[in-house]
Amino acid sequence: MTTLTEGQHNAEFVVTEADGTLSRDSITVLQGQNLQAGHVLGQVTVGAVSAAATAGNTGNGAIGSVSAGSTAKPGAYVVSCVEHATGGGVFLVENPDGVTIGKAVVGTAYAGPVNFTIAAGATDFAAGDRFTVTVAAGSGKYKEYNPANTDGSEVAVAVLVENTDATLADKPAVAITRQAEINAAEIVWFTGATSDQKAAGLAQLQAKNIIARPAN
Repeated sequence: MTTLTEGQHNAEFVVTEADGTLSRDSITVLQGQNLQAGHVLGQVTVGAVSAAATAGNTGNGAIGSVSAGSTAKPGAYVVSCVEHATGGGVFLVENPDGVTIGKAVVGTAYAGPVNFTIAAGATDFAAGDRFTVTVAAGSGKYKEYNPANTDGSEVAVAVLVENTDATLADKPAVAITRQAEINAAEIVWFTGATSDQKAAGLAQLQAKNIIARPAN
């Protein structure tokens, strides 16, 4: 006898939701994924990262190995020299809101919302020399939540309502994005998700008023 396995039904994981369509949004699932109803999603909010020296810098060193970190947000990060040193120096890093988030030392990799390394040049840096690291906005499309991602989808923000095969192209879909209760036993995580990663994802969903309830 052939054994048939019933798959996940659309919206099967929903326990309660707000009236009308308040809990749901139309979304676009990013190409390259075949996702099930109940899949926990993140949103691509971070795009390409670039960096450039400010015109008029005294030092002629360079910035390289630039990438987004796990908490990057779109905008301009300003990296300003505050301590001169022969063959080196110290730079303050400010996020797009103008808040200082760390110090970068010349010749040492800096890791944070943005990652980079400043290399010394033939002419030393002077106080006030600057670089700008620009993080472009992402596509706004949705993909499988995974805390290892660095494009914004490392934060869980939604749960997919319907089975969606976007293997060959982006696909429109519907997701629970707010004000709902969901069955924790019927949501779908990325392969290999640990209990800690699931707990972190559920906490992030709760911040969106998507509350996971244990199965009865």
